[in-house]
Amino acid sequence: MKIFIIGAGGGIGSRLSRILSTGGTQVSGMFRNPRQADAVSATGATPVVGDLIADSVGELAEKFRGHDAIVFSAGAHGTGMDQTTAIDGRGLEKAADAAASAGVSRFVLISAFPESGREKEPVESFEHYMRTKKTADVYLTHTDLDWLIVRPGILRDEPGTGRVSAGLAIEHGDVFRDDVAEFIAAAVSEPLLTRLIVELTSGDTPIDAAVSRLATSTAPHRA
Repeated sequence: MKIFIIGAGGGIGSRLSRILSTGGTQVSGMFRNPRQADAVSATGATPVVGDLIADSVGELAEKFRGHDAIVFSAGAHGTGMDQTTAIDGRGLEKAADAAASAGVSRFVLISAFPESGREKEPVESFEHYMRTKKTADVYLTHTDLDWLIVRPGILRDEPGTGRVSAGLAIEHGDVFRDDVAEFIAAAVSEPLLTRLIVELTSGDTPIDAAVSRLATSTAPHRA
């Protein structure tokens, strides 16, 4: 399998790249900042310079062509509302359109849990981020792609446990970036996990078992 990761220099993207590459998957890792080239290469991925803002749909499609799946893990990461709109919003739309143009139907989007941050005082930039993520989710669900949207809870950097809670609707909680990456690595090649929005937190179920259980339990509803 040949997988293209958008945002391969990020916290989840870099972990995912390393996991997939170690398992023998060919990975192309897209990044915008040239200083990330060595870090992306160190994960085992082939570095690809790309810019969700500056690149056209056609230019992105040329980068995607020949891959079996796209994983979108890019984000503005608090650099401003304009950047959030351009990367998390319009950037996702361009990537989805480019995937369709390149004939890459499998598309996994790492999104956001709707309840994240709701215990804090509302901040305009965060509310804009959440609205943008929801609009991006909606856009992807209206495409003909073989999409999967994963909404992790509050992300943590401590070492993962290899165990999660995953479902169509679960209680909000924390989740380790390590475990999100492991879940995506298992889910991207599971054909039954298609056209679903999955919520993900830390839990008690081994990741492979969580993916298998979710695929089995949701398949009859899509028959």
